[in-house]
This record gives sequence, structure tokens and C-alpha cells, in this order.
Amino acid sequence: MSAQPQADVPPYPPALQATQSAALRDQAVDWALAHGLVIRSATTPTSSVVHAPFALFPSPFPRSCFTRARDLAPAFNRLVHAVTQDDQFLRAIMDEIGDVDPFTHRLYQIYLAKRATKDQVQPITLGVYRSDYLLHRDIDPRTKLPAGDFAIHQVELNTIASSFGCLSTRTAELHRYLLSKTDFYNQRQNPATHDINASALPDNRAMQSIARGLAEAHMQYGRNDAVIVMVVQPGERNAFDQRWLEYELIDSFGIKLVRRTLAELHDGTQLDKDRRLFIDTLAGRAEVAVVYYRAGYGPGDYPTETEWAARAMLDRSWAVQCPTVAQQLAGAKKVQQVLAAPGMLEGFVDKTTAADLRQCFTGLYPLTAGTPDGDAAYTRALANPARYVLKPQREGGGHNYYGDDIPRVLKAMPARERAAYILMDLIRPPPLKNVLVRDGKDVEAEVVSELGVYGIWVAVGDKEVINEAGGHLLRTKASSTNEGGVAAGFAVLDSPLLF
Repeated sequence: MSAQPQADVPPYPPALQATQSAALRDQAVDWALAHGLVIRSATTPTSSVVHAPFALFPSPFPRSCFTRARDLAPAFNRLVHAVTQDDQFLRAIMDEIGDVDPFTHRLYQIYLAKRATKDQVQPITLGVYRSDYLLHRDIDPRTKLPAGDFAIHQVELNTIASSFGCLSTRTAELHRYLLSKTDFYNQRQNPATHDINASALPDNRAMQSIARGLAEAHMQYGRNDAVIVMVVQPGERNAFDQRWLEYELIDSFGIKLVRRTLAELHDGTQLDKDRRLFIDTLAGRAEVAVVYYRAGYGPGDYPTETEWAARAMLDRSWAVQCPTVAQQLAGAKKVQQVLAAPGMLEGFVDKTTAADLRQCFTGLYPLTAGTPDGDAAYTRALANPARYVLKPQREGGGHNYYGDDIPRVLKAMPARERAAYILMDLIRPPPLKNVLVRDGKDVEAEVVSELGVYGIWVAVGDKEVINEAGGHLLRTKASSTNEGGVAAGFAVLDSPLLF
């Protein structure tokens, strides 16, 4: 699948008078507060909220690239499933990085211990994934200007705690509201600016899609009175992105969701002789059908052995895990790099699918010391660090290294630890302008946007029950910022304006 010819992005955003811009901002902030596009306040988190950071205007994004990213979701879902079924493949990668990455090592030990028990494996698998992309456009070496069509390059594939599905749904609703209820979007002082119309704003049902996936796994489990447990972080500021999912599950499917930290689950759950998981709730003891992780993706989620013991117990239980430890390991950056190597995808998907997936890959390189490819990548990173991103096996934003930090970090670490990192070509998305709103204040900035497409997967054994794209997330940040996480404070929520 190749992108169709695309027009350049017109001037953007619409040029408004200062009074119009302020009125639009205030109207947007009030809508966000009234409709749950909110996060907990940093100062009084138990009693007050602030609006989630958002873009005042939807950001232009090529329609063909948006469609392509959405169409790739089922193939990536199927790829993750295939990887988790290949024990030899996972072991080969984890054996290489586990000894030099303590966090990955602990997850890997849970994986190995579970397989060593020879317990019956829960046949139901549930995935709520998100594949993140940046736009790319080649640079003409003669003119040094962008040339050719836009394409999407994959940044990463998230297999655990893929957040902001619900608030991204609310952000799309915000932009539709501002378009339909105000005249400011298209009161353009510059007629050349991009026209904003409803047909260019794609529906975003990420909240409903994620809830449907959880509900289907619950139904496959076969106990109508069982609950879903959401594993959360203590003091979670992004609680309302999670609460909306809780409300959608009870309103649309009659399924109760219980929020607990890993420490609370350690003390408040039990396994019976058949490994069925039970949890203590205010209403009494309840069986757990699904464990859905919105925490557990980084070392900070496991401050003591209590949290590690809870994760191992949950993964061994009969409850459907989203994700299993195997699924989480399949999302490691090292796995992404290995799969991008020539011929590797064909071991998991057919040749046509492999070719489609490979088109969205950018350059990914190992850094393992003492290997030809690893030493060559190390040399290139030191010689020209501006071309690359240095990535550890971490999720959650704020962990990558760019530019002059790359040689500093690489030179400081023992050679054997380089195996825990990968090197990725730096993707240079085309910048545009937008107005970013945070804490009630707006600023116009040069920005870039990162598109995430959710993938919803439910299977019983190898029989696919649900395998589909499940809505999207657009995060927009100032072009001077390298990282792109909303929760980490780098970006704002946005929605695409297709052209």
C-alpha cells in the first residue's frame, strides 16, 4: 500500500483577532471542564480538577496516512499474538538484554516461572495496543526542502497501559463542538488558511472500542457476576481517562470495574485451587474475569517486593490478563528492533503483510557490543548523534536520549549495558502552527503531531474474536520538544483535521 499524492499543508491555524481567540479558548476550557476532559489538580488532587492540556484547533494530518495507520492495526495485533506464542524467539531476545536491564530481567523471570509450572494456559487473550507514528517527508538533497509525499513512520508499539483513549474521544468531541457552536473556526482573516469542516474530523470511538474489547474478554470468561480489575498507580492524576472507561463498562455492558494498585491487590486478592482470582470489594468477595493494567510498565511501579509478588500472582491466575507478561515483553524496544531486521517479520506473518508493515518502519539498529551491527551503530551514533534517538526498554515518556546526550550516555555506560538500548533513526515530521492550551492559558507555537492508533484484540487460542483498529490518539507538542507524552507533561491532546 502506497500513499496517494497529497497537497501541501495550507497556512494554519485560522488567523483570529485577539478577542476571538480568547473567547474561543475560554469556551473550550469551559466545555472541557463540563464534559470530563480533565485531570486531577497537582496541588489538591483529591478535591479539584483542571482541564487536560489540548490544542485549540485540530491539527492537519494527511487523510491517506491516517487511513494507512488505521488499516495496519489488525496486522500489528496479529503480529504481537504470534510473537507471544514463540517462546524460543522471546527467550533469545530476553536472554540478551535481561542481564543488563534489571526491570526487564524481573519481568522475564515471571515469564519463565509461569512456563515452568506447566499450568494450563488461559486460552483467552486480550490486547489493548497502540501503534504510534510520526509523519515523514523526504528532503531534496539539492534544495534542502521537503519533497514527495507524506508517509508514516512507526515510533513504537505499546502493548501495556495504552492511555488517553477516553480523553482523546472527548478531545474529538471538543473540536466538533467548537466547529458547530461557534463561528470562530472559519472566520479567517487569511482566506488561504485551511478550511475546517465536519467531514475532515474523523469519528473517534476509542473509549467505546476499548470498553468493547474488555467486555468481550469478560464475556468469553463466562462469569456474568465477575468484575474487571484495573491496575492503577497510587495518586494517579490521569484518573478520569480511566474513570470514563469504568462508566462505559457499567452503562453499556453492565460490568463492574474495580480500581486497585499492585500493593492493594497483593493484600486484597486470593487464588483458589483452580487459580481463579478473587478480590475483596466493599460489596463482598468477587471473582475477577479480567485484569487490565494501566500501571506496571516501569520500574517505579514496583518500589518493593510486594508489587513484584502481586504481578507474578496476577499473571499466574486464571483471570484474563491485559497484558500478560509475555505481551508486555513483546512490546519491548529490542523486540521492535529485531522484528525490523530483514526477513524477521516473515517468521510471524505472511509475506504481503510483512511488506505492508515494513513500509512504516524507520531505521532500527542494535547496540550490542562485540557484534558487527552493534559496533557499527555505536560508531555512527558517536559520529552523528543528531541523526538518531537512543531508546531504552522503557514506556511512559521521558526516557529517550537525543543529540549531544547520546554520546555522553553511551560513553558513560559499560559496553555490556549497550545491549539494553537500541538506536533509531530520528524521524523529522513537518512542523506547522497551532494554539496549545494548558492551565487556562494559550500559546501559539510551531508544533508536530504524533498519531497513535489503538488496536483491539480478543482471541480464544488462535481463533480471533475481535481484531480491529479501535480509535486514535493525536498528541501535539512544540517542535522544540523531543518527547511526546501528555501525562509526562510534554504534549497536549489533539485531533486530526484530514486533508
